[in-house]
Amino acid sequence: MPLPRFLVDELVKVTAGQPPAAYVFQAARGGPMDDGNWRTREFNIAAKDADLDALGITPHKLRHKAASAAIAAGADVKVVQQMLGHKDATETLNTYGHLWPDRLDEVSNALEAARAEALRNKATVLHVPRMSPIAN
Repeated sequence: MPLPRFLVDELVKVTAGQPPAAYVFQAARGGPMDDGNWRTREFNIAAKDADLDALGITPHKLRHKAASAAIAAGADVKVVQQMLGHKDATETLNTYGHLWPDRLDEVSNALEAARAEALRNKATVLHVPRMSPIAN
């Protein structure tokens, strides 16, 4: 997961003096927290303290928001796949594919520019003859 510098700085403070393998957020007796435990003890309380509990924010919704923000910032499908831990980019595309911009005009413009450049350089532009339809 990409972490912005400000968050890394905060995590360094929180983990100061801890062994390198220590969990940042631990269960009451140490070790990892399970999802339900963490949501009850940490997430839901933090959301309420920030007056966000009425919005129905969940860790899963925040995950979707992070993916959407990454795509809006220009991340490609492989970056988002890695960020979310998807095994296959197909899962990423099936879930978030509609968020990537349509770039067909960009491709069309690039082809037009390449053709114009070829003509300026007196390159031969191939004209492919039409093929006759296949007879039944």
